[in-house]
Amino acid sequence: MAAHSKSFLCSCSSVASSKWLDAHYDPVANLYTFSSCIALSDLHGDGENKLVVGDLGTGVCNMKLKVYRGTGLLSESTLLDLPTGLVSFLMDLHEPRTPAIAVASGPFIYVYKNLRPYFKFTLPSLEVNPLEQDVWSQAKEDMIDPVTLKEMLEGLRDKAEIPLSVRSLRFLMLEPQEMENFVLLHKEQPIRRQTVITCIGMLKKNMADEDAVSCLVIGTENGDVYILDPEAFTILYKMSLPSSPTLMDVTGQFDVEFRITVACRNGNIYILRRDSPKPKYCIELSSHPVGLVRMGKNVVVGCTHETLHGYTQKGKKLWTAYLPAPVTTMALMELPTRGFQAVLVGLANCEVHMYRDKNLISTIKTPDVVTSICFGRYGREDGTLIMTTKGGGLIVKILKRTAVFDDRDSATGPPIAQSIRLNVPKKTKLYVDQTLRERENAVAMHRAFQMDLSRLRLAAARAYVKALESSLTPMSASLTEPLKMNAVVQGLGPSFKLTLNIQNTAACRPVMNLAISFLYDENLYSMRTAFFKIPLLVPGLNYPIDTFVECLSDKGISDIIKVFVLREGKSAPLLTAHINMPVSEGLALN
Repeated sequence: MAAHSKSFLCSCSSVASSKWLDAHYDPVANLYTFSSCIALSDLHGDGENKLVVGDLGTGVCNMKLKVYRGTGLLSESTLLDLPTGLVSFLMDLHEPRTPAIAVASGPFIYVYKNLRPYFKFTLPSLEVNPLEQDVWSQAKEDMIDPVTLKEMLEGLRDKAEIPLSVRSLRFLMLEPQEMENFVLLHKEQPIRRQTVITCIGMLKKNMADEDAVSCLVIGTENGDVYILDPEAFTILYKMSLPSSPTLMDVTGQFDVEFRITVACRNGNIYILRRDSPKPKYCIELSSHPVGLVRMGKNVVVGCTHETLHGYTQKGKKLWTAYLPAPVTTMALMELPTRGFQAVLVGLANCEVHMYRDKNLISTIKTPDVVTSICFGRYGREDGTLIMTTKGGGLIVKILKRTAVFDDRDSATGPPIAQSIRLNVPKKTKLYVDQTLRERENAVAMHRAFQMDLSRLRLAAARAYVKALESSLTPMSASLTEPLKMNAVVQGLGPSFKLTLNIQNTAACRPVMNLAISFLYDENLYSMRTAFFKIPLLVPGLNYPIDTFVECLSDKGISDIIKVFVLREGKSAPLLTAHINMPVSEGLALN
């Protein structure tokens, strides 16, 4: 980006607390694309990466292959059909080492080198249903009319194992008055059944180096996965899937060992390996996948139910993160110089979340919904984040060299220690013997437990009833009013401090106009105050009421003091408690 670095960085402005520099934002760039159709590549071998975009245009016209350098458009080429994927790869060892661009579109792969058309690969034709050929042969010889042709094709569509060709499917969609002209126009042409490419990836041929020769990996609508030779573009290997692939991630080398992780339209994820033409592992999801990223040895999947899942490369689930909005796109963020990896997730609420495992470590606000994300070296900047928006905008951000991402930035969710497995000891012989004993005597043990539990409950109930009848507990509760009271006696004698704690247990209603009265043997005790008026009781608060009791006897005996809580003007007590007074130690020693 030498000449453009100045203009590229002049517009940089950022808040001090942000981890990103806002390098460029063009809301009217007219870029309509997805993450599968965007790549960063050093197309001219000059050390400056360019941005290559497969632009969808309007979906009917204006499909183009665009190349950006810095903030400006370098070149554009017209595409004949909608691009479904785009990759940059090295196809040979010739000098200078300039990569080629492969664009998947319909049943074709268009290969560009030095931004010029270089090669066109066409998918092999599929097997045609022989019964369908028979029917069209009869139509060609005018042995059947268009109405009979339609009936026969409908019967084949419902029962045949081999699907019908595009010609027959289009014919079945026509109105009766259009059928005859369609038959006259197409009956002389041979029947072909052609599939289309749904996703594309790149696989290193025999070395893991960054500048190693790579093979193209393509997934097709009929559930096949092909690996192509990088020079002759012949099919090196073919694998089959139970459903049409939509997302693909490839790792490894073709000549050594490789894994292809594929998300399919049936909502499952399949893992293909070199030693098997069919899936080795299968991951069944609760909702359809909309994003697939490999991070190290794990696979991160974004689903339609606003969730993010982590799996091992053998399909074992590791974690789940819940998102605030639906996922629009996903991409890998990798900084090899720092040894840092994270997953970038674009959301429908105009945010881009950065996850490391299930921890949210950063959030980026965007002016519009992001539809594609690409992170890597752009120009001469290693940490560049490029995003396109739903409205066709282009956003470029540069990661600050001082930016630090901490796993603890995640505000919600359980702590990290919760996901660490416990070191459970191995089963001992005693444990195994006890388990066998419980299995053999399960019924008898359960009956004995239930009998003991019933006895315990009965004993507790009897003790509770006895305490209520004798009122000998220091705590009492009213059955008619929301009141609770407990008494505490302090001291060794002959003087004792008696504290009553009264509490209103109602939810919001205060209690008022209450009084406390004491009943005791006047020959044994004397009280300074034997009658109190209780203030208004606010719900939930504890009200302590203190008084002093003097022991008059020198014989070392004690008695019960009864406490009554009364409402003014009523003779029946609301609350009653009996207090067992202790023996006066002071008088007993005299």
